Amino acid sequence: QVHVIESGGGLVQAGGSLRLSCAASGRTFATYAMGWFRQAPGKEREFVAAVDWSGGSTYYADSVKGRFTISRDNAKNTVYLQLNSLKPEDTAVYYCAATGRGGGYYYTRDEYDYWGQGTQVTVSS
Repeated sequence: QVHVIESGGGLVQAGGSLRLSCAASGRTFATYAMGWFRQAPGKEREFVAAVDWSGGSTYYADSVKGRFTISRDNAKNTVYLQLNSLKPEDTAVYYCAATGRGGGYYYTRDEYDYWGQGTQVTVSS
């Protein structure tokens, strides 16, 4: 069982930056692949970024590629999402997710077993 808690959201102007953190419980955190998703009002939850258990492989949605960076620190049981060059369309609740599946990274909601409560990111124009 893994519990994840997101933090770091807030209000920022377009072009600004934020760093989201996802703190996870459990001794097996280092074996879990992790991902970030987001959900804007009236829209479905969508994939943002994913990282494998080691941090060596990452994958991004086209809409954030080159602007967002996912990373992890297994010693701290934490995953990060650095958000740069933010746009108003990045406004959403951002969710951290964990999966115990082996292998690399995952980018569909159904592949993730554990979810956090989300943190709000609002980008003003």
